[in-house]
Amino acid sequence: MLLKVLFCPTPLSLNMTLNGTCLALRQVGRAASRLPCRASPQLLGLVRRCSITTSASNNKGNPRQKERVVILGSGWAGYAFANTLDPAKYERIVVSPRSHFVFTPLLASTAVGTLEFRSVLEPVRRLSGVNFYQGWADDIDFVRKTVRAEANTADDLASKTIVLPAGGGNYPKQPGIKGEVFDVSYDKVVIACGSFSQTFGVDGVREHAHFLRDIGDSRRIRLRVLSLFEQCAHQRTDHNASAAQDTESRRAGHLTNEDRRSLLHFAVVGGGPTGIEFAAELHDLIYEDLARIYPDLIQFVRITVYDIAPKVLPMFDKALSKYATDHFARQGINVRTKTSLSRIRLAPNDLGREHGGLTLTLADSDSTEIPAGLVVWSTGLMANPLISRLASKSFPLSTPSSEPPSSEPPSPESSLALDPKTHLLLTDSHLRARVNHPSDPHATLDDVFVIGDCAVMESQPHLPKTAQVASQQAVYLAKQLSARAVGKKTFKFRNWGTLTYLGGWKAIHQSSADELKGWVAWVIWRGAYLTKSMSLRNKIMVPFYWITSWLFGRDISRF
Repeated sequence: MLLKVLFCPTPLSLNMTLNGTCLALRQVGRAASRLPCRASPQLLGLVRRCSITTSASNNKGNPRQKERVVILGSGWAGYAFANTLDPAKYERIVVSPRSHFVFTPLLASTAVGTLEFRSVLEPVRRLSGVNFYQGWADDIDFVRKTVRAEANTADDLASKTIVLPAGGGNYPKQPGIKGEVFDVSYDKVVIACGSFSQTFGVDGVREHAHFLRDIGDSRRIRLRVLSLFEQCAHQRTDHNASAAQDTESRRAGHLTNEDRRSLLHFAVVGGGPTGIEFAAELHDLIYEDLARIYPDLIQFVRITVYDIAPKVLPMFDKALSKYATDHFARQGINVRTKTSLSRIRLAPNDLGREHGGLTLTLADSDSTEIPAGLVVWSTGLMANPLISRLASKSFPLSTPSSEPPSSEPPSPESSLALDPKTHLLLTDSHLRARVNHPSDPHATLDDVFVIGDCAVMESQPHLPKTAQVASQQAVYLAKQLSARAVGKKTFKFRNWGTLTYLGGWKAIHQSSADELKGWVAWVIWRGAYLTKSMSLRNKIMVPFYWITSWLFGRDISRF
């Protein structure tokens, strides 16, 4: 039978016996692969070709057996949803400009070498059964149920924070590089595209500041910190040199003490958890590791946190916020509240041109200018441009019938509803997208869901834009869809508390049940982040690098 099928010239005979023969071929192939004979590779190649032909023959013309859910984004909301949704009931497709999920609470640790970069990453393609397309979602056709996307072909845009130009606009993609535009059909779509960093129109932020929202950001910060110390250590002069000797040193092309004091000023703009934790981690790196390598430079180091609010960490109560400020004061970290910046630019001398020195202009009456070598910007979020593009679309609320279209297009009837304060997409209590419709004030799109930073629930409009909220929304929606129970149970956020690391093995923790500070809160901080790591692989890697850094010091290699 096997030889007859292999050499039979009629396609009809081949089609009739193909499935059974391929099973036999696979069994023979497994046996042949273990034999040291020359015929084995040819037979295995035949098995592979037969399997591909069988798969194409079986799939051709057959409708999809499972509903297709397209997920826009691979952040806390998108990744957690894709990981939780039942693969036996839904076909999952993820569209995202980056191919990984980042455990953002530990990004500051990677920026100073406490953790290795890959220990906080989860590749999307490792999710079993998930199809992934790397690109930007540019539009959604709610009538034809298709997502239009542009492939991300620029490597340097895959892992760094994208900052919109002043006044909004489109993604600042690589000039001259146009990715392939493709459409993905869906039965249900989950919009989890997140948000962008907010610059508040401050001149020079996009060009000169560093952000801390992706793994590429933390790598650039780490390289910059190490580079600054190396530059300041190069061609050292006596730190007790006179002004005349400093002038002579500058003429010779060397850095003066004042230059070192300028370059080793690290400015953190934003007093939220991200900014505070980075300042704490940076202090640990400098005084626990770099102080032993560059002992003469420590006298020039300054770390300053700038925030426009009356106090840092506004999500904590006054006592814990004061504890954090006092702890920073003891460590020598300067906290300047009620202070904002109006401009960031290169220093107007060789320090800026040759060493990347910066000048910060404070938005006060006398426009004070402060030199710095590094600015880390962590001040707030703004809506993804996809949100405003979708909200500007008009479409009929119901899917059009199969009748031929009339000569005149139908008048638009509805559009996605936006929250007037945040300009994010409104949802009902089941995370379905709300619709502006003249005859139904509670209308929703039952196949369009919005979760994470780009969503505002009408019933709970004040939920913070945090990883905790996004992941809980994702898990809730995935379980409701898997149980075919959307619309039966409303989403309720459960606050597990807020944690922030302060450096020196100290942290603060606040929840509805308790308020903790110091070493006990630090233990809870590390335990919580470890248990929330997505995969078993990272649950092993993170404590391994913690112990390695504690025993042997942080990695200070520049690469």
